[in-house]
Amino acid sequence: MIKENTNTTLTFEDFKIEVLNDYTTATISRECSLLGRKEVLTGKAKFGIFGDGKEVPQLAMAKAFQNGDFRSGYYRDQTFMMAIGQLTVEQFFAGLYAQTDIEQEPMSAGRQMGGHFATHSLNEDGSWKDLTKQKNSSADISPTAGQMPRLLGLAQASKIYRQVTGIPNASNFSNEGNEIAWGTIGNASTSEGLFFETINAAGVLQVPMVMSVWDDEYGISVHAKHQTTKESISEILKGYQKDKNTNGFEILKVKGWDYADLIATYEKAADIARVNHIPVLIHVTELTQPQGHSSSGSHERYKDGKRLSWERDYDCLRQMRLWMIAINIATPEELDAIDAQAKKEVLEAKKAAWNAFLEPIIAEQKELISVLQEIAKTSVNQEAILKFATELNGIKSPIKKEILVTARKALRLLRNENEKEILSQWIISYTAKTQKKFSSNLFSETALNVFSVEKVLPIYADDATEDTDGRMILRDNFDAIFTKYPEALIFGEDAGAIGDVNQGLEGMQEKYGELRVADVGIREATILGQGIGMALRGLRPIAEIQYLDYLLYAIQIMSDDLATLRYRTVGKQKAPLIIRTRGHRLEGIWHSGSPMGMIINAIRGIHVLVPRNMTQAAGFYNSLLECDEPALVIECLNGYRLKEKMPLNYGDFKTPIGVVETMKEGSDITLVSYGSTLRIVQQAAKELDEVGIDCEVIDLQSLLPFDVKHDLVKSIAKTNRLLIIDEDVPGGASAYILQQIIEQQDGYNYLDSKPETLTAKAHRPAYGTDGDYFSKPSTEDVFEKVYAMMNEVNPSKYPSLY
Repeated sequence: MIKENTNTTLTFEDFKIEVLNDYTTATISRECSLLGRKEVLTGKAKFGIFGDGKEVPQLAMAKAFQNGDFRSGYYRDQTFMMAIGQLTVEQFFAGLYAQTDIEQEPMSAGRQMGGHFATHSLNEDGSWKDLTKQKNSSADISPTAGQMPRLLGLAQASKIYRQVTGIPNASNFSNEGNEIAWGTIGNASTSEGLFFETINAAGVLQVPMVMSVWDDEYGISVHAKHQTTKESISEILKGYQKDKNTNGFEILKVKGWDYADLIATYEKAADIARVNHIPVLIHVTELTQPQGHSSSGSHERYKDGKRLSWERDYDCLRQMRLWMIAINIATPEELDAIDAQAKKEVLEAKKAAWNAFLEPIIAEQKELISVLQEIAKTSVNQEAILKFATELNGIKSPIKKEILVTARKALRLLRNENEKEILSQWIISYTAKTQKKFSSNLFSETALNVFSVEKVLPIYADDATEDTDGRMILRDNFDAIFTKYPEALIFGEDAGAIGDVNQGLEGMQEKYGELRVADVGIREATILGQGIGMALRGLRPIAEIQYLDYLLYAIQIMSDDLATLRYRTVGKQKAPLIIRTRGHRLEGIWHSGSPMGMIINAIRGIHVLVPRNMTQAAGFYNSLLECDEPALVIECLNGYRLKEKMPLNYGDFKTPIGVVETMKEGSDITLVSYGSTLRIVQQAAKELDEVGIDCEVIDLQSLLPFDVKHDLVKSIAKTNRLLIIDEDVPGGASAYILQQIIEQQDGYNYLDSKPETLTAKAHRPAYGTDGDYFSKPSTEDVFEKVYAMMNEVNPSKYPSLY
C-alpha cells in the first residue's frame, strides 16, 4: 500500500488519483520517447537515446526519493526526472535539439545529448544552494558505469555528515546524514569494472546507496548470456548479501512491470538505506526496450519474434494499464483519454521547444542577410554576395554554423573592398557572442577561482635553517588544514594508520579520526569517485592516489567526469576535489613514470600543480582550499627526506597558482622545468656557470594554468634562447610547454636559436640508479645540451665537446 510521508494509509480515492497521475507521467514520458525518435529520423535532432520501457520502475524510485537525496544515473532516467519535477516535456525536447539557452535546457544547455540529466546545485554567483530543500541529480556522463564511482562519494557524504561534527553550513547539505544516493545502470553495464569496484567499496564502507539495475536482457544488441555469468547480476552478487554478523548489501529483486511490487520494494530499500546506512541493490528484471538501444538502429535486427512478442505483452505501461483496469482504478476509456491527452500535450510541447530553439537563430539569419544585402549595393562582387544571401535565406531551419559559414565565405570576396570592415566586425561580434555558448565554464568563472587567491609567503624564524624533512612540513600543514577546515578530509591507500607511505600524514588519523583521515582499499577509480561525490555535497575532500603511475587507473573518471563537470553543467555544479599524489624520479617502470603529457591533455578542467618541494606543495593545498576548483597536486617523490626550512604560519601561506618562479637569473639561455627535475637543472646551471654560461632557471610550478603573467617570454626576450627540460617522454609535456611559450606567448619573436627540449627516453624508466640515469635527463645531459646550443652561437668560445 502506498503511504504518505505522515505514514498514514491513503484512502482508495487518494490512491486512485496518485496512480492515475503516475500513469499520466509515464505515458507522457513514453510519448516523448516515441516522438523524440521521429525528430531524430527527420533530421531535427542529431541523436536520440530514450527511456522507453523503464517508466514504471522509475515512478517507484521517484516516490522513495526525498529532498536532499542525490541521483547518479543512467541516460534512460527521463521518467524519473519528470516524476520528481525536474524535467518538463519542453526541456526534454530542448535537450534533443541542443538548445544553448540554460533557462530552456537546464540540463547542459545543449552540451550533452538528450537523456543526460542534472539539477542546479549553485546560485548564479557560484555559491551553494540549500541542497536539502531540493531533489538533486549529479550530472550524467555517457561512459557506461562511469556514474558509479561518483555515486559512492555521494553516499559517503551522508555518513560524514551524520558522524562528523563541526562542519560549517552542514544543514545546507544534509539533514543529519539521512540522504540516500540513488544509482541507476543498465544490466549490460554491470559488466564494467567500475560497477564491481563501486559495489565492493560500498559494501565495505556501509553507505546509504540504493543501486537500481534496469535489466532488459540486452546491451545494445548483445544478450545477457554474453554479458553476465548466470545471466543475472543479483545471482552473482549473492556473496555480497549482508547478514547480522557481516557488512555487505541488501539485495532485492523485482519485476519491472509490477507497479505495486515496485513501490513496496523501493519503500523497503529506502528505509534500509536511509535509516541504517546499509547499501541496497535492486535488480529490476523483465524490462523492455520498445525502440531498441537508440535512434541509430532497430532492435528488430537482433531480437527474434518470440522475444518481440513477449516485449509487447510485458511492456510496463501495458501491464500497468491492465492492472488498473483489473482493480477498478480506471476504465479502458478513461485510460484512452489519458493516452490521447498525453499525445496532444507532448506534441504541443515539442512544437514550443522547436520554435524556442529556432526563432533566435532565424533572427540571426535575417540579420546577416540584411548585412549582406547592404554590402552588396556598393560591392564589385554584388552578384556573388547576393547569391550568398539568397542561399542563406532559402534555409528553412538554419543552424548557427550555416550562418557563420556564409558570412566567412562572403568575407573572402571583400578582402580588397572598404565594405570588408562591416562584415568582419559582424563576424567577430557574432563569433564572440556564440562561442561562449559552447566554451564557457571549463574552469571556474566565479569569484572563488584559483586566481582570486593572493600569494602569502611562508614566515620563518630569524634563525631558521634547512634542517627539517620536507614530509614534516606537509604533516604539520595538514594538521593546520584539518583544524581550520572541519569539512576537509583525506583518504587513500595507507593514508590512515601509518600516515601515508612517506609519513606526510603521521599522527593525523589518531588526532582527527578514521572518517577524516581514512585508509581505503586498492581501488583508484573509486577513490576519485569518493572525492567527486563528497565534493558535490559541500565537503572538501583530498583524494590520495599513492603514486603518479597509478593515476592511470583513475584517469577515465578524472577526464570524463570531474574535468567536465563544471563545463557540462554550464557552471551549475562544482566538485572542488583536491587529488594528491606523488611521482617523478624514483626507480622502475611502475613507480617512476611521468606521463604528464597524457595527464594535462586528458584532464583539461582540472588544474595540474607540480611543486618542487613540500613547502610549495603545502602552499598549494592552502590556496586550493580557498577556491572552488578541482586540482591535481603532484608531490616530488624523492623530496620527502630533503631538508627545508620550517615555516611558522602553517595553513596560511599560499603558493600562487599559474605563476612561475625564477630560481636563478641569467643572460645567456632560459632553462624551464618543474618538480624533481628542477633540482637537476639547478645543479647543471651551477656547473655551466663555471664555463661562462649564465643560465636563467625558471620553475613552472603549475602546468594548468600555465604562466598567466607571461614571465617566460619576458625571460626569453632577455636571453634569446630556450631549453625545456622534462622527464616525460619526447613530445609529452615538453611539447605542451613549447606550444604555450612559442604560440600563446609569441616567444618566437625573441629567439636567436631554435628552441629545444630535453626529455626522458621514449620507454618507461628502467630499474635502479643506472636505469634512472640512462632513462631520464641527468645533470650531464642538461650541461651538454646547453653547451651544444651555445656552441652553435659561438663555436670559438664554446668548442664542441664531442
